[in-house]
Amino acid sequence: MASYAVIGLGRFGRMLAEKLAADGAEVIAVDLNPNLVDSIKDQVTVAVRMDSTDETALISQGIDKVDAVIVGIGEDFEANQLTVVLAKKIGIKKVITRARTPIQAKILNLIGADEVIMPEEETAQRLAQRLTRPNILAHLELAEGHSLVELQAPKRFHGESLGDINLRKKFGVTLVAIKKRISADNENGYEEKINDMPGADTVIQEGDILVLVGPDENIDHLATE
Repeated sequence: MASYAVIGLGRFGRMLAEKLAADGAEVIAVDLNPNLVDSIKDQVTVAVRMDSTDETALISQGIDKVDAVIVGIGEDFEANQLTVVLAKKIGIKKVITRARTPIQAKILNLIGADEVIMPEEETAQRLAQRLTRPNILAHLELAEGHSLVELQAPKRFHGESLGDINLRKKFGVTLVAIKKRISADNENGYEEKINDMPGADTVIQEGDILVLVGPDENIDHLATE
């Protein structure tokens, strides 16, 4: 089971922690505000009032053992920076943090953040999906509750024809195209070819990327089944 620490329980951090927990992840939620900690304790694995700039406190709560730390501290940029530095120091492989301005984003990248997001550009729900659905490679919201995504073809589809898989009937999504990676003599080692008219006899191969349209809940179900 994947595990995460969400540090900073403002609107963004709280939404992210709740969504990750709802997706089945173990979540440690951290904030200095006891009211915010108390309000989320029933939705996550552990909720703790703690100073995230205290290295000893981070280790005492097992944060050095999680798969990723997401620093959602927005108002106190100094605390955000120090938390990022300490998270990397104690061995966290993936540290994601938020920035309010492009200058903050550059600073956070320089001090070791693996990824910097702008919450105004990426919602907590979308970040949670990226973390818990890594096989969704790209996402475009078409309307509320409906999206177009690029999905790494699940292993159970490998060697199966589209007719046998029957995505529309069994999963409630529509296949728009298939991207295939073909060996090539370039710096990437491959090139992408798009089949935008796949027929029922088209066989899914390892490495194929399915371009799908459908309700978000159906896409999530397909991505995690």
